[in-house]
This record gives sequence, structure tokens and C-alpha cells, in this order.
Amino acid sequence: MEGGGRPSAAQAVLLTASTAITALLYSIYRQKARVASGLEGARKVRLDGDLRALLLEAPGRCVPYAVIEGVVRSVKDTLSSQFVESCKGVVQRLTLQEHKMVWNRTTHLWNDYEKIIHQRTNTTPFDLVPAEDGAGVAVRVMKPLDAAELSLETVYEKFHPSVQSFTDVIGHYISGERPKGIQETEQMLKVGTTLTGVGELVLDNATIKLQPPKQGMPYYLSSLDFESLLQKQESSVRFWKILTVVFGFATCAVLFFLLRKQYRHHRERQRLRQMQEEFRQAQERLTNTEGGEILKNACVVCLSSTKSCVFLECGHVCSCHECYQALPKPKKCPICRQGITRMVPLYNS
Repeated sequence: MEGGGRPSAAQAVLLTASTAITALLYSIYRQKARVASGLEGARKVRLDGDLRALLLEAPGRCVPYAVIEGVVRSVKDTLSSQFVESCKGVVQRLTLQEHKMVWNRTTHLWNDYEKIIHQRTNTTPFDLVPAEDGAGVAVRVMKPLDAAELSLETVYEKFHPSVQSFTDVIGHYISGERPKGIQETEQMLKVGTTLTGVGELVLDNATIKLQPPKQGMPYYLSSLDFESLLQKQESSVRFWKILTVVFGFATCAVLFFLLRKQYRHHRERQRLRQMQEEFRQAQERLTNTEGGEILKNACVVCLSSTKSCVFLECGHVCSCHECYQALPKPKKCPICRQGITRMVPLYNS
């Protein structure tokens, strides 16, 4: 604490940062809890012949937040893998990722660094259909790239190490960057994959569509079943809740520490004022009623007995013998704080 009981700049910054982090974590926790609650309350519908009738009876032919499970089927053309034969899908993502080592001037260590230098995603319209053939119902999936948890399977992955000459190695050490190579990856959403879709289910003319919800809730296309997806979101909620509680306790601890320091400072100031008041009253008691002067021979410690000790080596005469005995060791002169090597009694004649 600084003078006047105010917290120091470092303590104020610590309290502000801890409060801000706690507020941020609480905001994330509330958002995650809202998502998990909305997902838990989503309406589960079956992909069967009754789905169209259900939507016809729904207000606006729409279920605002629905859960539906089905198998991926291409509407027209399918996408073929560039590297794997007979691999067909409806979403294809090709990625080139650079891997290199970068010298950290602070830690003096080489750290791994990854950077996507090119990525292309191809899509084709697809439906979710029942696992059993012949049901005659399909749900068109709209804007699949907007979905969270979009399950793409890695069908091809190859790392191409960089070829370096001796001169290149020396140059890389000087520049602080050492290329490791390029990783080539292909991911696909295959035809026949079972997906769990969570979003807005709407009947548009003769087509049933699954699309991003309008209430701000997340849009899911996941290979997990609904229960696993819900458990994953609830685990995320618990994680952020624990972080919020931990940082909240830390903020309360910092605040308690500062308030305790300020309270102790306030008590110390009260004690000092009380001592000053007692000293003033003692001075008034020692005032000579006839001359109105303060008794010069009074002990400076107790202000009641007569000075009777000479302190060496400083030579001050300021204390009575009882107060000299009560001085804590190592004994120091109350006036100049110099160490007392010996005491000589003073006798007034």
C-alpha cells in the first residue's frame, strides 16, 4: 500500500486485470450455457414419412430449432478425391500447410510454426436421407460450410520435406527461420456418412430444408450422435464455469487483501492519533500550574518520572531508570536511536 492507504499501481493493475478476466470468462460461460440449454431444448424429429405432415402443421411450416439424423446423399454430381480412387463426397477441402522452425529471441529456443498457405473448399448440394432405403423423404442441407462441428474425414495426408543445401542452412540460422516442409491434406464429407444436423427445419414448397437458425443459435452438422454432441457442449460449459469460479476467487482474494491492508492502515492511524492525544494530555498534566511551563526534567518515555540516566556514548539524559530497564534489546537512545553501550545514573542535588 502507498501512503494514505491507497493501493499501489501494481496492485490496482492486478485487481483490474483479474476483474476483467473474470468478467470475460463469465461472459463466455453464459454464452456456452445458453448454447447448451438451447441444444438441450431442441426438438427431435424423425426422418420418416411423417416429417412433411409435421411441418405442414407447424407455425409457418417451420421448426425453429430441430435435431435430425440422416445419411449423406448427393443431389446430382459427387466430388471425387484427387488422391484416393473411388472416394466420393459432397464437401472437399484441400489444404497446403507450411511447417517451419522459428528462433525465439526471448527464450533462445527454436519453436514450431505452422501456416496455411493455401486452402480450397469445394461443395455440391446434398441431402440427408433415412438409413433405411425406400422411405421417400429427404432433407436438403443448406450452407453446410456455416455449420459448427462440420465432420470432414481426412482421406489423404502427405508431408513433403524441404530440401536444403549447406548454404541454405547457414542462411536459415542467420535469418532465424528453418523450413521443415509442406504438408498436403485432403478432407472430405463422404457420401453415406451419418450426420446429426441441428438447425432450422423448414418446408419450402416441396423441399424440406435444414438451414442455419435465425435466433442466433449455432448450426451443427456433426458425425456424433445427439447425446454425444450435447455432452460435449455441457463439458465445455463446465470447463468455462470452473475457470470463472477460479478467477472469481482470485479476484475476491486480491480485493480482500487490499481491503485488509487499508483497514490495518486505518487502525494504525487511529492508534497514532490516540497516542498523540495521550501524549498531549500527559504534557498538560506535567504543566507547571504556577509558571505554565512544561517540566523539563520529565522522562521522555513515560512523562511522569524524573530523568535519572545518562546514555553513553551519545550523552543524552532523557529517561528514568524504570523506562531504561523497559527498553527493548539492543537498547537504543530514544532521542537519537544510537546504541547504548552503558548507562550512568544521574543524581540531582
